[in-house]
Amino acid sequence: MHTIALWILKDADDAEDVVEETFWQVWRTAGQFDRARASAAAWLSMIARSRALDRLRARRRYLERTAEAAQGLTIAVEPEPVETTPRLAQALDSLPPEQREALHLAFFAGLSHAEIAARTAQPLGTIKTRIRLAMEKLRLSLGFRRDQLV
Repeated sequence: MHTIALWILKDADDAEDVVEETFWQVWRTAGQFDRARASAAAWLSMIARSRALDRLRARRRYLERTAEAAQGLTIAVEPEPVETTPRLAQALDSLPPEQREALHLAFFAGLSHAEIAARTAQPLGTIKTRIRLAMEKLRLSLGFRRDQLV
């Protein structure tokens, strides 16, 4: 979980906070866990990812408000490039450009589906479909079963 948070946030202190928030959420919502939907590791990983993306979005909003107040301008905050394994890079490269862009903006840039739709001037449903199709293609090309997805 720490690795996921650190990968998204690029800050060790924030990553540690996310791990703590993840365990608090697991403690509060343990009764909602459904083994039929995902493994425990996948459930924990998705909670950690969600908390990290929430923190990244909050950081982005704070930076944008600060920049607007200081300069009257809105700045775009982009995360650093993501390092991938050769196998994952090949699988990502095999995706259609629209699906690859939507997936990158959602998982690597931390944008919500609505933010992606606004940025790309595409309907929200189109963005959701592109991400779902891209994830399915990645799952198949990387040889994962549904219960192995994180």
